[in-house]
Amino acid sequence: MTKQHLEESVAYLRQKGFGKPEIGIVLGTGLGKLVDEIENPVEAHYNHIPFFPLATVEFHTGKLIYGTIANKKVVVMQGRFHLYEGYDFMDVTYPIRVMHLLGIESLFISNAAGAINLDYKKGEMMLIEDHINLQGGSPLAFKNVAEFGDRFVDMIEPYDPKMRKHLKEIATREGIILKSGVYASVVGPQLETKAEYRMLKILGADAVGMSTVPEVIVANHLRLPIVAVSVLTDECDPDNLQPVNIQEIIEIAGSTEPNMIKLFIELIKEI
Repeated sequence: MTKQHLEESVAYLRQKGFGKPEIGIVLGTGLGKLVDEIENPVEAHYNHIPFFPLATVEFHTGKLIYGTIANKKVVVMQGRFHLYEGYDFMDVTYPIRVMHLLGIESLFISNAAGAINLDYKKGEMMLIEDHINLQGGSPLAFKNVAEFGDRFVDMIEPYDPKMRKHLKEIATREGIILKSGVYASVVGPQLETKAEYRMLKILGADAVGMSTVPEVIVANHLRLPIVAVSVLTDECDPDNLQPVNIQEIIEIAGSTEPNMIKLFIELIKEI
C-alpha cells in the first residue's frame, strides 16, 4: 500500500460521483439491508476500484455505496474483507483508509458474532465497549506506517464514548435490547472448540467474531471516532454446544437487522 494507491482509489470514486461523506459504515455478515435506506445512491463494485481487494464470501456483495441517509452524506461498505479469505491486514483495512480520504468524520461498524456471555441471547445486539485482538498481528505493523500516522497508537478508548452513550439512549428510547461488552476477534474461518469458548470467557470476552478489530485499529490510527455493534447470532455455551448452521446465523442476523438499522439511522440523525 502506498499513498498513490489510495489516491488512485479515491480519484476513481470521485469520478464515479462520490462526494464528501460525513459517515462511513461497514456492514457485517447478513447485515446488508441498510443500503435500502440510502437516497440517491452511487455504487462502485470493489472489483472496479483500483487497488481494492475483492470480496470472496458469498454473502458479502462487494460494493461501496455513496448517498444520503437522514440528510447526512454516507459511504457504506456492503461486504467487508476478512483474514480468513486469505487477505492480509493491509487488504482488510484498505477501505477504511479510502473512506477516510474521501472525508468521513466518524465510522459505524456492524458484525455478526457469537455470544460468549451466556446472559446474552441470539437475536440480541451488543454494543462493543472494548475488544481483544486474537488475530495474531496488527494492520499497523508495516515499514512505512509513519507516512500514514503515528506508529504507536493509543487504544485506551478505541470506541467513542460519546457515540456509545448516544446509542444506549436511542436503544432505551426505542425499546431495543442493546447489551454492552467486550468483543474478541479471531482469525477463523473455523468455529471455536469447547475449550476455546471456555478460554474466551476466562479472558473476559462477551462475544467472538472474525472481523472488526483490524478496522478499528486503523480508524484509531486515523483518529476517526468509532461505534460498533455486534448482532449475536449464536450462543457459545461449551457445555451445551450444538453444531453451527451458517444459514441459520445469516437468518438470525437478518431478523435482527431492522433494529440495528434503526439504531444507526437514529444515531446518524443525532451526530
